[in-house]
Amino acid sequence: MTSTHPAHTRETSTETAITAALSTVRRNIATFGESYPGDTTTGSRYLLRPAVDGFALGANRGWTTSFWVGLQWLAFELTGEDECRDAATAHAADFARRVRAGEDLDTHDLGFLYTLGSVVPWRLLADDESRRAALLAADHLMTRFLEPAGVIQAWGDLSDPHQRGRTIIDSLMNMPLLTWAFEQTGDERFADAVLRHTAQLREHILREDDSTFHTFYWDAETGAPLRGATEQGAHDDSCWARGQAWGVYGFALNHRATGDPALLEASRRCADYFLAHLPADGVPYWDLVYGDESDAPRDSSAAAIAVCGLLELASLEPDPIRAARADAAARRILDSLIAGYTPDRREDSDALLLHGVYDLPKDNGVDEGTLWGDYFYLEALVRVTRPDWRPYWWPEGGSAA
Repeated sequence: MTSTHPAHTRETSTETAITAALSTVRRNIATFGESYPGDTTTGSRYLLRPAVDGFALGANRGWTTSFWVGLQWLAFELTGEDECRDAATAHAADFARRVRAGEDLDTHDLGFLYTLGSVVPWRLLADDESRRAALLAADHLMTRFLEPAGVIQAWGDLSDPHQRGRTIIDSLMNMPLLTWAFEQTGDERFADAVLRHTAQLREHILREDDSTFHTFYWDAETGAPLRGATEQGAHDDSCWARGQAWGVYGFALNHRATGDPALLEASRRCADYFLAHLPADGVPYWDLVYGDESDAPRDSSAAAIAVCGLLELASLEPDPIRAARADAAARRILDSLIAGYTPDRREDSDALLLHGVYDLPKDNGVDEGTLWGDYFYLEALVRVTRPDWRPYWWPEGGSAA
């Protein structure tokens, strides 16, 4: 008799999903070679990253190129295939070139870029050039640390008055680069920046009702907290779904790195709010202000990030009941993504995950695949099927918690 136990069904579906995802990654490696796809698909197709002033078509610019490389590293770890390793190492060399050349570095997203683009090849292949590149990127990221506010500015030239003193919830995911740099060098300024920045976000970007602001401003001269706002959410007082998911994952990761129990509690609070504001199928609308019966677009990428965050939270929870609840929620959302948000045989798509949203207020990448959605979806699949796998965002020692 064929087993119908839920665990058996899930194992089968996740392995099948990994097989389908790997097929797409291989096809995209062949298509793009050493170039980079855009942030999102256009009509289910990734196109070469557009040319802009100073950058050719398909060049390594922007904040999302490392998610493409991260997919290749995941594929290499899953398969051991030379084509995946060779593609990823070619991009690793390009990330080293980019930081040495000082190309498009005015962003806190150096953490996203150089954790996946350079720390991973150092860890997996002992690539010394990638280690040097990651340390250069960490040093550059530290130039964005604002005293006495104790935060890392998110975007733009540091003299830009519109961006001065502004950070965003996504920044939590950029802290692992600084944690890694501290472990490599022993330089306390990296660890201090992580502690101070995450404490400020816990205090000010996480609201009393457990929702989050997308962005928050500090007075860069006095350090005084000013106001919360949004850039990609529905309005300043709403809760942007992807931001809330970054909170679940980012606070948990930084608890692992620092051992600060307040960060674990912040992750719990973000998770509880996120889960309480999901529609029936567990995949959020692009802003959590929307609920069932809404015709607003979903954001599958927020769901994929949240799955990884909930699994991280479950692995850190000292309370077994809380841990089991977070793990079960993650698996339910992942099952829903596999069942309803991945291409089927009738849908020819370059994306691993459909129905994502980049920036709805700017009508950018709405109802499309996204590089980060694809990456975190495959990371989630690896987490649930390979429990001994070591996430790329973790400290070298695994945990300070």
